[in-house]
Amino acid sequence: MTKTLLFTMLLSPAVLFAQKGDFVLKGKIGSLNAPAKIYLMYRDGATQIQDSSELKDGAFEIKGKVDGPSNAMLILKHPLPGPDPRQRDAMYFYVDKGTIVLNSPDSLQKAKFSGSLINEDNQRLTKQLEPIMARNKALSAEYYGATEEVRQSEAFQKSLEEKSEAIYADEKVIYLAFIKANPKSLISLDALQRYGGGVPDNLKQLDSIFNKLSPDVRSSKGGKEYATLLSSWKKTEVGVEAPAFTQNDTLGKPVNLSDFRGKYVLVDFWASWCGPCRAENPNVVAAFNKYKEKQFTILSVSLDQPAGRDAWLKAINKDGLTWTHVSDLKYWDNAVAKLYGVRSVPQNFLLDPQGKIVAKNLRGEALDKKLAELLPN
Repeated sequence: MTKTLLFTMLLSPAVLFAQKGDFVLKGKIGSLNAPAKIYLMYRDGATQIQDSSELKDGAFEIKGKVDGPSNAMLILKHPLPGPDPRQRDAMYFYVDKGTIVLNSPDSLQKAKFSGSLINEDNQRLTKQLEPIMARNKALSAEYYGATEEVRQSEAFQKSLEEKSEAIYADEKVIYLAFIKANPKSLISLDALQRYGGGVPDNLKQLDSIFNKLSPDVRSSKGGKEYATLLSSWKKTEVGVEAPAFTQNDTLGKPVNLSDFRGKYVLVDFWASWCGPCRAENPNVVAAFNKYKEKQFTILSVSLDQPAGRDAWLKAINKDGLTWTHVSDLKYWDNAVAKLYGVRSVPQNFLLDPQGKIVAKNLRGEALDKKLAELLPN
């Protein structure tokens, strides 16, 4: 289900197109007053920023600076909670230099933008995605409506996964159609990234689609960054030699990838703050303990934040990760993650003793199965 959660845009590097500049977000939402409050979240480079404003007779204003346009999220806290506390009045849009105007009779769900071409394009795409969002909402309701016993059942989890995959497949059709119809829109570049996902397996297609975007889009800052990302993905395909890197371990000692030549090594990208990573760790631990005497080891690369050293070390100890760990504690700007084109975690690359990538993104039983194939008794 995580593939369809657009909030992941805010957790990974945002799409950036222009030079840093001032922006003003002005709006009016009905006649709401305090304690109604609106929150803005966006990324400025590697920094996650949150701002807010109280509403007075529905009006609010937030100012800031951004390498824009940049993906952003608005959340409106109403005076009274809605019928379902899990549902928030929220919307996704773009902050950009200049003045952005938003108006709505009563909620963000009905908000309309003016004076911002990129947000107008985004609203058109969002409108097309409404059936997808409705299906995701229904799937979420199915999950939360089930008992804990039902949620834990293999049949229920498989059913949800199949439904989620079907929704994502239909979502990709909408993205592709929008991109083809709007090659001059910067929104098409963002739609392409969502279409490709964080761990793409269709690089030739993505390269072809990207090259059909307008020259202005491809030469934008975001376009150049995506071209670099495509290049990173090509350098980490199965069958190629893994890019060399050096990064400090938990004691500040440099560790080279080349130090692991002669063994199968799993280069595992994770973070202490990443729930799915922590959930996967028991499987990684089991694989390590089973095959560590058979020419296999692990090198973990953490995407923990600059102030997250203690959390990183605590997670290593708590999860029993008794192998080599490195990190520059730069969050999504981690140098190794950028080198390998890592846009989501957990993610891993299995290297053979000569340093070539033999498999990627092995989870659960798939990791054990692959290692059993390569390292038989």
